[in-house]
Amino acid sequence: MNHAEITHSQNSEDLPPLLHKAVEEVITGKYLNALLDILHFQSSNVWTADMLAKVMAYFHAQEVMFTLSSLQMSIKSYLKNLLYQPRQLLSEFQQLDQQQFQTAMKYLFNSRKDHLEMGNTILDWDKTREIIFQSPGVNRTLFLVTLDKCFLALNALDCVDILSQVLRVSAVNFLQPDIIGSLPNILREDAFRNLSTVFKDLYDKTSANTQRALYGWMKQVLQNSCNMSEFNESTSWVSAENLWILGRYMVHLPLEEVLKISLNEIRLFISYDNATKQLDTVYDITPELAQAFLERINSSGFDMRNTSTLYRLGLLVCFYDDMEQMDAAVARALLHQMIKCNQLRGFQAEVQKLKSQLLNIAMQNQTLNYILGSLSDAVVGLTSSQLESLSPEAVHNAIATLNQVSGWAKSQVMILSSKYFSYEKVLSFYNVSQMGTLVTGISTQSFYNMNPKELSQIIRGTTSQYLSDLLPAQQQGILRKIAASGDFSSSVKDIQGAFFKEISLSDLWKQTGYNSSMMKEKELRRSQALYLYELLSKKNHPVDLLSTGQLVKGVTCQLIESMGTDFFLNTFKFFEKNLHLLSPYQVNCLAWKFWKVSNASIPPFLLFVLPIEYLEYVSGPLCVPFIESLGKTEMYLLNPSLHKKNAVLQKVRECLNGSIADEYDVDLLGNLICHLPPAFLHDRMSLKAMATAFQQLKLCQQLSHEQKAEIKYKLLELYGSPNNWTAETALDVGPFIALLSKGELNVLAEKFPHIILQIAKTIGQISSAKELLSTVFESLSSANANTKSSLARPDCLGTRAPSSDQIIKLAEANVFWSVQELKCMDAGTFDKSVELLGTVSGFNNSQLIALKEKAKEVWGSLPEWKSYHIVSLGRIALALTEHEIEELDLHSVDTISVLSQQTEWTFTQARSILQGFLDDSGQTISMLKSFDLVGLGAILCALNSTEIMSIRSAEFSAAVARIGLLFCSTPVLRQFKKMTESVFGTATSWNGSILQEIGTIAGGLNEDELKAFDKNLVPYFQPIAIRRIPPEIFQALSPEQIANLGPENAAMVTRSQRERLNASQLQSLQLALDGARTSTPEIQNGASATQVVQTPAPNRE
Repeated sequence: MNHAEITHSQNSEDLPPLLHKAVEEVITGKYLNALLDILHFQSSNVWTADMLAKVMAYFHAQEVMFTLSSLQMSIKSYLKNLLYQPRQLLSEFQQLDQQQFQTAMKYLFNSRKDHLEMGNTILDWDKTREIIFQSPGVNRTLFLVTLDKCFLALNALDCVDILSQVLRVSAVNFLQPDIIGSLPNILREDAFRNLSTVFKDLYDKTSANTQRALYGWMKQVLQNSCNMSEFNESTSWVSAENLWILGRYMVHLPLEEVLKISLNEIRLFISYDNATKQLDTVYDITPELAQAFLERINSSGFDMRNTSTLYRLGLLVCFYDDMEQMDAAVARALLHQMIKCNQLRGFQAEVQKLKSQLLNIAMQNQTLNYILGSLSDAVVGLTSSQLESLSPEAVHNAIATLNQVSGWAKSQVMILSSKYFSYEKVLSFYNVSQMGTLVTGISTQSFYNMNPKELSQIIRGTTSQYLSDLLPAQQQGILRKIAASGDFSSSVKDIQGAFFKEISLSDLWKQTGYNSSMMKEKELRRSQALYLYELLSKKNHPVDLLSTGQLVKGVTCQLIESMGTDFFLNTFKFFEKNLHLLSPYQVNCLAWKFWKVSNASIPPFLLFVLPIEYLEYVSGPLCVPFIESLGKTEMYLLNPSLHKKNAVLQKVRECLNGSIADEYDVDLLGNLICHLPPAFLHDRMSLKAMATAFQQLKLCQQLSHEQKAEIKYKLLELYGSPNNWTAETALDVGPFIALLSKGELNVLAEKFPHIILQIAKTIGQISSAKELLSTVFESLSSANANTKSSLARPDCLGTRAPSSDQIIKLAEANVFWSVQELKCMDAGTFDKSVELLGTVSGFNNSQLIALKEKAKEVWGSLPEWKSYHIVSLGRIALALTEHEIEELDLHSVDTISVLSQQTEWTFTQARSILQGFLDDSGQTISMLKSFDLVGLGAILCALNSTEIMSIRSAEFSAAVARIGLLFCSTPVLRQFKKMTESVFGTATSWNGSILQEIGTIAGGLNEDELKAFDKNLVPYFQPIAIRRIPPEIFQALSPEQIANLGPENAAMVTRSQRERLNASQLQSLQLALDGARTSTPEIQNGASATQVVQTPAPNRE
């Protein structure tokens, strides 16, 4: 033996076998195996002082030149890279031996340690685990490797626990149907139950095809566990216990299987205490299956008219069909159980029909007044005329039921609220707190007339949860009264959530006693946040302010610039956590600050908001973190520039080597999948990737027509011809069904009418799904072709007319009724359906006129119409002529509030509404209160200059933030700007919070005023204000001002504004779009205040 061999032999003998194995693995580069062996070695051995020396001696004997620090660096670097290469990690995990795998699972899922010590090497294990579980790709690897190796290496219960942990932290798209085939089909009973419980919990997060596959797996395991020889074609494997184990997956049982279930087993199942809880969750059950279960339950000896049986049926009651000779008490018991039916997926029209039938039975020999409180949420189905016929006493007596019901229309709550208070006579804190959801029906004037102390109690009490549901005018009525009472300071701290956003900037100025903890439960407008952050920063530590969340909206770029390096790096987490609250301008400032103080550790997504050339630094090891961090944010929130977006997508393509190969790439892309160019989707996305990407693509909000065309192409490639689709595939395709041709849609509508109907109801306006909606209309109307008009008019004889049942089902597809068919609708149907018809966005003018005439026919002449009639019209009101509007009773600001939500009024209609309100309420413009101004909304755009200048300053200042959301003409904005100066001083004295407060009113500034703004204030114009500045005024901005607009405002510049700019201004606009750095006085220390600075990008090591 030569000298080296002798040394090797001695050194290897000196090392314990497991450590020797680990050292050999280090030498061959198998760092993961080595790390796991060392961890396992440590679990039963203590490192001695000479152990490390022996390890290093062994390396030297092998002529491997490691120092301790270089070894540590190599292992840490290797592990870090492995986390960004989940496919490589999968490969390495698959090569682990059983002991190594067990050790890995132990430390990943059962270790309580926050640090791992190996000799004198310390690994921050908490941080490492956090990175592991935040990476979708690594989670997928852990899921796949657990399925592959765990059940062979570990106790089955432990494996189920691990699978559960991985699935719960992930987006759960790992559970594809082909993966379900890898699940073990022979499992110990306790492990199977635990795993099936995990799948039941994740039911709503999985696709329909996956649900079907999981049902198939559960069925197989359950059949394996019982003696199948006992079952034949007439008896079922489905026992009471199996039904309970299936849980929500019971909805996938075939109809014929349900009808074979033994009556003893059904009886036993329904007798279980938890059967009700389970049946309460079968949201996607079909009527056919529900009725099959009801039939078996009935046959098994249960009395289907007994209240305790009805209670046990869960959502099956929604399909109850045994109405013969039912007495009123049973009908009321059923109605009480049916309150949960609004949770069903679809079939709401059938539920409404059943409730209507039960309502009629419940009211036999009883007056509506007498039984109102026992009708549960079926009261929502009562028409306005039925509600109007109620006595005030009946409403008062039934308030405990009425206040819990959801789904009321605005007109209904107006009637009920009015009845309730005509009995109570006075609005007090107690009376209002009894109203629950009906609070939204209290008129604005009634709120304003209340005692301010009682109003303050409402803000503090349980009713406060409903305040954000009030119309802005109602909210303003409450705030105005409290503000005028002198008790506002003490109330401000109690105003929570979105309601706080309605407090005007000028009212905030008048109050004192603010502190940071008070801000934690409030939502803030940016103008409020800017003011409050500056105010509170004088007495509070910045960390206390930033930790509130909403106050980050008020952090200016100057504040970010002035932060010390350590403070900035330590508090950046508050900004990162609240990215969705920051403006693109703030994000841009954060990126520049980070680049300046620590460019080597800048979060990769911030490179996106810096000028395009900084994307060059994204390559190699930075690629994955860059894509991953962008995929977790929304690109538009960071920078709305199309040019920038295209540059980023090009970088993403480079990082992915020009293609999306598999599900790992889809995991990595996250939200970026919504922005992929059509050609990339067509040529560069594999079908394997598409299967995973599909669920993600369904969540995308703004896919282009071209992207959708490519998705359709991939869809057909993936699933084949729609002629062969299953119900599950149709459900999974979801809204993309609208991309199919008319012929393909007809096939699906014939095979799966309920599914197509369900999908059509989730689709937005007709423009995005005309073929789908027309298919739904034709399918439904041909199925009900015999529904002829009941009107005796000659022009309606033999004409098909809409029924209320059809109107509920069709939703936006109601647009396909002809004018004649709408004219022939009977009065009862119109009365029941008017609110729904008023929401159809696609009705043309002729259809709206037909519906308006129908309203006159049903409700009588216009002067007889009550406020609730007008409110229930929705878009139908747009058909009213100026003369018809004059005839309406428009005294209530609440009626005006609802009318002003429509955005399609002509100028003359708007003038008529304004005049009608002033005449009927007996007011002049100078008498209007802030809540009147807020209620008038877009109608204010019809005011003339004299009228605007007669608005009282105090009322205008309270409503100015709402007025600043209106898109009025330039002359009107100019007058509003003059009014704003009467509140906030001359335009040249305005600060950032005022510019944010006034919104579009800034579009009324003249050339000189615009030019006079400091360039550091220009980013505080609201984006909607930029578009309202006329091009001839906009061109007055200097190149320095334009360069400072910020990315979001720069993206709002219109083509006509751009056309007026000179070369220097256009260059500045491009700088703003790009996120280029511009100097601020605080940064440049005396440098020219108009200098644009292009900071060079330092070299990255």
